[in-house]
This record gives sequence, C-alpha cells and structure tokens, in this order.
Amino acid sequence: MAKRTLVVGAGGQLGRDLIRAAARDPRWTCIGLTEADLDITDRPAVRDAIATHRPDVVINAAAYTDVERAEEEPDAARRVNADAAGIVAEEAARADAAVLYVSTDFVFDGTATAPYEPDAPIRPLSVYGATKAEGEARTREANPRHLVVRTAWLYGPGGANFVEKILAAAATRPELRIVADEIGSPTHTRDLAEALLALSAADAWGTYHCVNAGACSRYEFAQAFLNMAGVAIPVAPCNAEDFPSKAVRPKYSVLSNARIEAAIGRPMRPWRDALADYMTRRAGATERDNQQ
Repeated sequence: MAKRTLVVGAGGQLGRDLIRAAARDPRWTCIGLTEADLDITDRPAVRDAIATHRPDVVINAAAYTDVERAEEEPDAARRVNADAAGIVAEEAARADAAVLYVSTDFVFDGTATAPYEPDAPIRPLSVYGATKAEGEARTREANPRHLVVRTAWLYGPGGANFVEKILAAAATRPELRIVADEIGSPTHTRDLAEALLALSAADAWGTYHCVNAGACSRYEFAQAFLNMAGVAIPVAPCNAEDFPSKAVRPKYSVLSNARIEAAIGRPMRPWRDALADYMTRRAGATERDNQQ
C-alpha cells in the first residue's frame, strides 16, 4: 500500500519536484499544499490540513529563503523557518505522522577543510542560517520520527536560483564577475526530491546531508552552465568581499553524502551530470513555451 505524503511549500522549486517525483514513484500518494493553500504559521490551519489529508509523512519544504532580507526581517524569517517548523512537526506528531524538515548548509560557519558530516558542530553566520538551525531543533524536539535534511545551492525549474539569475544577467551585460572563493555543492531539486522520498520510505530517522556529489566554486559553477547554455560572455573570478552584503555566507559549505547514501542504498550523482539534466529540462520548457 502506498504511503501518503503531504508536502507543504509545494509551490517552490523543491516542492514542485517533490510532487513530480512522488507521481513517478508507486510507493507514494502525494498531496501538495502551496503557501496560498496553507499558512504554516497558523497552527489550527496546519492541524486541519493534516487531519484532512491523513499523511504518513509531512515534508516541510516551506522556507523564508531571502538571505539578505532576513537580516532586516529576522522576526519574519524566524516565524517561517523556526516557529512554523515547530508547529508542523508537533501537529504531524499529534496525528502519528513522521516529519521531514529541509535545512541548509548555512547552519555551518564555513571554516572546515573537508566535507561537513551531519553531526559536525553548527555555527550559523546569518539570520537565515540561525533561523534554519532553530527550525532543525524545533523539529527534533517536537517529533521523534523526524528527518532533518540539509542541502545546498539548490536550483530547479521555476525557481529564482543562481543559475537563472546569472543567465538573466548574461543576457543584459557585456561581462560578468562571479565569486570564486565560496565553495559548495550545487544541487538539482530533482535529485534532492527523489532522495528525500527514498529516505522517507526507509524510516531511518535522524539528520542527513543531501547534495549532488562533488564541489566547486560559484565561478566554476557559472562557467559550467553558461557553457552548457551556449552563452559566450567574458566571466572573471572575484572575491565575495567585492560584493558587500548584509548577510555573511560560509566560504566552504561542502556537505558529505555518506550517511544518506548508506540509508537509501545508492550514490548521489555528480553535480555536472545533474546540471546537464537541468539544462536539458530548461531547454525543453523554453521550446514548449515558444510553441504555445
């Protein structure tokens, strides 16, 4: 019998790929609720939604993700990333459902020299990172059947992600300068979604990391997708300090997949392969749009 999963935050780039992945997987029956469908800061509304849909697992893919604005609106970020995470986890537990909370590499300070393991000490540098760390803690405290999964550098169809921002900039500027001293693991939402469902099916509760394999700088990442898109534009490396920002970002936030790969029984594919898949999906979507 298929498990029932409720995805909150289903309108985001990860939420949409979770719905698509569940539709391809006979182990799951999936219900998706967008921000317009459900305000996860409203406890009675969350309780009613869970009672109505009777999920086995609630996946909390909703988040306040504007890293810069969070520095100016810490209360707003905390309401979604922390307070609401506690509400979702508590109400899932009340209904005897498991909960999965999607977290971030921003809970780390970036001083490591090897990929972070899930049990590594956290030290967020930004309001966004701090509120996501608090959301992790609230989730663990509220529901013993929890999964906390940290990911990084997400991109997927329809998202305002790094790939789309740089491609848009390339269409209007004569040259680009891209940060070369921030190192991480770009992650396609399709790969993350499939891994999250596989992990949920394994009932292996705890904290995990899930990214596409390998690591690169933002400069290397941008070069890769600009080349795949056939965009010929001069790209120069620079330092993060050349672009002053309100939020401090970790310089090194590569995450280790060892624990999740052991749990789901397969490796995460390399980031270049995942990126090529995304660029193919993107090209197909553009072609369909042009034909309409």
